[in-house]
Amino acid sequence: MRSAIIAATAKGAKLGQVVQENLPTDMPVHLYVKNEVLPQYADDNVFGYEKLSTAIKENFVAYDALILIMASGIAVRMLAPMIKDKLKDPAVIVMDEGGKFAISLLSGHIGGANELARLIAAKTRALPVITTATDVGGLMAPDAVAAKLNLKPTPRKNIEKLNSAVLAGREISYYVSPKLNNCNFYVKSLKKMGIAVKVERPNNEELAVFVTDESLDADNILLLRPRRLIAGIGCRRGTTAEEILAALSDACGRIGRSLEFVDKIASTEVKAKEAGLIAAAKKLNVPLEFYENEILAKIIKEKKLVESDFVKKTIGIGNVAESAALVTDGILALAKTKYEKVTVALVWEK
Repeated sequence: MRSAIIAATAKGAKLGQVVQENLPTDMPVHLYVKNEVLPQYADDNVFGYEKLSTAIKENFVAYDALILIMASGIAVRMLAPMIKDKLKDPAVIVMDEGGKFAISLLSGHIGGANELARLIAAKTRALPVITTATDVGGLMAPDAVAAKLNLKPTPRKNIEKLNSAVLAGREISYYVSPKLNNCNFYVKSLKKMGIAVKVERPNNEELAVFVTDESLDADNILLLRPRRLIAGIGCRRGTTAEEILAALSDACGRIGRSLEFVDKIASTEVKAKEAGLIAAAKKLNVPLEFYENEILAKIIKEKKLVESDFVKKTIGIGNVAESAALVTDGILALAKTKYEKVTVALVWEK
């Protein structure tokens, strides 16, 4: 998850730096402060802004999560015109500049704001403020289950119906399709969460959550579909398929997955004739897509990705793995990770 911390005041900027230093170092966390206080921060991950509303608007689409250090009223007024879809909007957390509260404001379940608020609170001794009804009641909502397993809940109308049923104390059954790739992974994962699960297709009469990639039209069944995992890959000339697969396997392991979860490999057009890359995709039996550098440069700019001067000088753009993976709209699961001859980034498609 790529996060942007935006501070409205100089005092808030100091808290923002504390939050930045305490979040996991394996994912990008950038701090945005007013231009007049920027000289106080000699850090490549701290950026200045002239107008707060512009900073929030630009970063709303650039990051997976926003941590806004300001009054909640200011945050709400500035965010309101941009909020569109709870399945795609970024997670938003609001903190007071005194660091007393970490409020999960937007995309609590699917976007991961609730968990991020708890993490920030634990690291800064703030009080996490979670208002989603199921969390308040200590209950496990189906869409929260979906978020933990990187599954997409559908149809949309059934999310509220199943969540309401959970709140009402009604019994919800969980099923995993035996036809689903990596069926055993989802069964084990659900059991670890304390959820009883059946490996079969549900009937249409009961309230149920069904982990599947099948199509099923039922008013009382919420489908949880696996999101595609996109692997962005950059590599040196002449890198073998074995070297690429070894790096990709390690990268998948870092997010608790295996190579079997990879649905697509993406890279720059400059690597279109790399035999090792082509052979790796063939061995995994997944599509391999090469993007023009102009497209990747646009993604780098929009997502504010960090570039390597050496790579940019060599092939024309300075970030291949993340930009190629993020061409498909999604949430960064693994920031660009460098191996001896390969760089890998992983993205869960939204």
